[in-house]
Amino acid sequence: MRKDRLYLLTFLAVTLIFLIISSVAVGYFVKFSVDKVLQTQLEFSKREAREVASLIETQLKNGILKDTVAVALQESIENTDQTTGFVSMFNWSGKIVCHPDVKTIGESISPEQSFVSSVSDNLTSKDFYNLLRNKEEAGGIRDFEDDLQESEVVYLYPVKNSDWIIAAHANTQLVMAQISDLRSKFYTILIIMGLVMIVSSVLAVRLIGSTYEKRLEAKNLKLSNEVVNLAKLNSAVDAYQQKVVEKSVVNLNDDSIKKRILTYHRNELRPVSTEDIAYIYTESTITYVVCIDTKRSTSNSSLDELFSNLDSTYFFRANRQFIIAISAIEKIVKYGNNQLKILVNPNSEVDIIISKNRASEFRQWLNL
Repeated sequence: MRKDRLYLLTFLAVTLIFLIISSVAVGYFVKFSVDKVLQTQLEFSKREAREVASLIETQLKNGILKDTVAVALQESIENTDQTTGFVSMFNWSGKIVCHPDVKTIGESISPEQSFVSSVSDNLTSKDFYNLLRNKEEAGGIRDFEDDLQESEVVYLYPVKNSDWIIAAHANTQLVMAQISDLRSKFYTILIIMGLVMIVSSVLAVRLIGSTYEKRLEAKNLKLSNEVVNLAKLNSAVDAYQQKVVEKSVVNLNDDSIKKRILTYHRNELRPVSTEDIAYIYTESTITYVVCIDTKRSTSNSSLDELFSNLDSTYFFRANRQFIIAISAIEKIVKYGNNQLKILVNPNSEVDIIISKNRASEFRQWLNL
């Protein structure tokens, strides 16, 4: 139950983060893409108007009659108003000379509707976008009063040595439809990517969580086994200590086993009974004998010499530095990688560590 709740919270968290990031990113990408589309449309319209004006100017210079030029232009642009951009031509009096919609030819544009000077060559994509959205005059663009107008003049270019003006139109409905389609594609891609990312993230979290849980269970099992083994060791120590007390494990008739060892305390000789020894250790080449009553003295013998003369049922060589008596062991704990740490009474300032290799021997010594 807790796992399902964790996965649900992960799903909600990833979804929330994705929505926050995408809300910022998509707005930026849509705005950037729309700006590029409008810039391209503006540049195309301006270039088309200039090329048409240059072509007409050349034809007039070559002596072609104006009527012939106008007819040729009308034939070339007829029905082109179905695209995102097209051109028309009118004269200085405002009379439409050529237009893709033949029904508008001959009509006049009133000064209130259009001013040649009102269309700036510095028209930007931002101005264009504002016009498309608000149908208002922006950046000097001519805005028709008729809300049903399907196109706007975005650029004017005069034909030299004539009274004609080429007008570049933007089909507002088609441009806005193109922008809407672009926005829809962005959101569609966003939704698909979002679903893929969110589902993938949740599955990845679940997979990683499952793997981690298996490892954790294995570690817990291993730890449980170690705890059980340590409990067995400590129980064995207690049992062995009780056995030593009750049955007098020390063999009093064995002359090869020393009952006392000679030690030094300051400048005095001090015989110490082996039954009173808690542990023996070396430090800086000096051998110390620590008794159960916390008294400490030194010995001239090495650990090897002392251990060879001690009762092996009562004493254990923990490592190169320590010999410990069964009666001094207070507790056994895990230390490092499969090592054991022996806690003794009285306490030792130096840690008594039994290595992994000697741990099995230590268990045998405790009759495990």
